Amino acid sequence: MHEHWHKDAIIYAVEVENFRDANGDGIGDFTGLTRELPYIAGLGFNAIWLLPFHPTPFLDNGYDVTDYYGVDKRLGTLGECAEFIHQAGSHGLRVIIDLVVNHTSDQHPWFQAARRSPDSPSRDFYVWRKDKPKNARDGVVFPGVQKATWTFDRVAREYFFHRFYKFQPDLNISNPDVRNEICRIIGFWLQLGVSGFRVDAAPFLIEMKGTDSNQGVESYEYLREFREFLSWRTGDAILLAEANVAIDKITEYFGAGDKMNMLFNFILNQQMFLALARQDSVPLVEGLLKVPQIPPTCQWASFLRNHDELDLGRLTETQRQTVFHEFAPRPEMQLYGRGIRRRLAPMFDGSIDRLKMAYSLLFSLPGTPVVRYGEEIGMGDDLKLKERDSIRTPMQWSAEPNAGFSAAPRGKLFRPVISSGPFGYQRVNVAGQRRDPGSLLNFIERCIRLRKECPHFGRGPCEIIETNQPAVFAHACSWRDSTVLAVHNLSEKACSLELDLSDFRARRVVDLLCDQQDMALKNNALRLALKGYDHRWLRLSNPSGS
Repeated sequence: MHEHWHKDAIIYAVEVENFRDANGDGIGDFTGLTRELPYIAGLGFNAIWLLPFHPTPFLDNGYDVTDYYGVDKRLGTLGECAEFIHQAGSHGLRVIIDLVVNHTSDQHPWFQAARRSPDSPSRDFYVWRKDKPKNARDGVVFPGVQKATWTFDRVAREYFFHRFYKFQPDLNISNPDVRNEICRIIGFWLQLGVSGFRVDAAPFLIEMKGTDSNQGVESYEYLREFREFLSWRTGDAILLAEANVAIDKITEYFGAGDKMNMLFNFILNQQMFLALARQDSVPLVEGLLKVPQIPPTCQWASFLRNHDELDLGRLTETQRQTVFHEFAPRPEMQLYGRGIRRRLAPMFDGSIDRLKMAYSLLFSLPGTPVVRYGEEIGMGDDLKLKERDSIRTPMQWSAEPNAGFSAAPRGKLFRPVISSGPFGYQRVNVAGQRRDPGSLLNFIERCIRLRKECPHFGRGPCEIIETNQPAVFAHACSWRDSTVLAVHNLSEKACSLELDLSDFRARRVVDLLCDQQDMALKNNALRLALKGYDHRWLRLSNPSGS
């Protein structure tokens, strides 16, 4: 048992339905995903995060669950899922699955029973009111798409609460029977071999719901309750929370290391994109300084793009417009007034140099890197698809029909492959990039390998280094008496700089990204000439030779 494996993890996020279709019905499945485990492991990833795969009407990409103990029949059987988890372990890959328990589908048997009778045991699994709340339109998660958070149910003849869409009634977390059921769900999947759970919508999960007096009140103790159950069942399993909250709330999710093991670093993500848009390191530095210190057993999860929109809601309006102007200048590229619904490569206009710099930055920042499927080859997006679906197109494996994703007729695909333009599968695919030494795919494989050789970035404290170049960000991480330094030019313009390394007593410097070249120091200073979007990983050696 490796209790803190999450600190050294490199996570690959994948949607089963979009990855590989093995039976030719146009939908990805567990058999197809299992066959591609050598690809994921071969790149160097050591954990897979599976997005929802349970039975669902699929009105919200599987986040409307009807059975937490099953597998959607379109994706395979429970047995095939169990075989995938087993085979993943054989390839050295841990499996993290989504825990979507803030709400269910309105087709879930619990809700169907609850709406039919006030005496049903599951009636109190949900939040009801006889009268229409005055704040029925407050707190919607999807502005412009979602109209309210309370909806009248004609069968129950009462209003039910839903933080998200109206077909996703919220579970009543204050009901101990609901919390017990959540623990049963956790226990079931632990028994099948998963190593952790990504806790969906964690702030809304712990939110007290239903009355005007407690609306919006949060009970963080429930997080400790779930963590305690998890730890008793499987000592090294982890909880990774999606909690895009204000800075002063973050530490509540970690507790004293006895609540969530990991949180996605939304604060740093938004500051990073502001820095990339401005080509100025200051917002990135501010992002690193803003986030609070966390318990030593806990970890941040760092990312560039996830499966949702790029959420910029924590930036000021002026800052958000700066990022929109650079990366999503047209209205159809934006979503909910706060986010961007594009993949990274089109945001960067396909610039391979800028993409490599951004991924070098991701893999060297403090925390555990998370990479979404398809980003490793620079896949594009389909803005004709609704809302978040624009970045949920099939994986592009080759230049064969349907991008090698499926043998089904094109019209039967679950979602269309990107088949035209600079990001069409004929140009952007795994097979082609494997043969190209300078491809993004091969670069990311190299970054993963170097990241494993430099656990400092995931485990050591981060120290920001002054560069006297506004566009250049430099930071060092030290661990076990050795130090690695990363330097990134966020600008398209070349520059020269001098880094004062006297605090590290370095005798020599090895450039890890440039064929292990030694670099000379002069008076404890390192001179670097950087091209546009250049990046370096440097190992510092002190007089003792470490």
